[in-house]
Amino acid sequence: MRGHLTSKAHVFGFGVVCLEILSRRSNYDEKLDLERKYLLPWAWSLYESKRHLELVDQSLSSFDEQEATRMIGVALLCVQASPALRPAMSRVIAMLLGDAKINPVMKKPSYLTDWDFNDITNTFCDEEPISSENTTIMTATTTTTTTTTATGVESMASPIMLSEVINNGSLREGM
Repeated sequence: MRGHLTSKAHVFGFGVVCLEILSRRSNYDEKLDLERKYLLPWAWSLYESKRHLELVDQSLSSFDEQEATRMIGVALLCVQASPALRPAMSRVIAMLLGDAKINPVMKKPSYLTDWDFNDITNTFCDEEPISSENTTIMTATTTTTTTTTATGVESMASPIMLSEVINNGSLREGM
């Protein structure tokens, strides 16, 4: 999670793939409602509310509930945020085969409690420019310069050019 690639990174990926196979959906689906858009938080919420079998692909006419429960439990152990909390792959295989006991998932992964999955990519473009005397303000698409003169307030808007931002390091007052 902090840029260190370990063998436990593969365990995490395996857990995600298990959940994708079981639910027959990808890790992220923009078409779904917010509660189900991201697979991991949705799987965890179903697990917490003891409705984990709702994760299983609804198009299946029948399935072994015990095997599905085992796979969900193993997958949720695999996707723990801390690599130290994830089992080794040899243990994962033993749990899936039924040769090893599946320890209950003790805590909600921190990436589900620490991160907000709300998509805010459009909020920056919707902001109104704030202007004050002799100030330049950068918005997503324009720079507005407001100057107070003897006759009143004059405002000029011009598009921001990426080359200007790169060359100057930032937009400066009075551009």
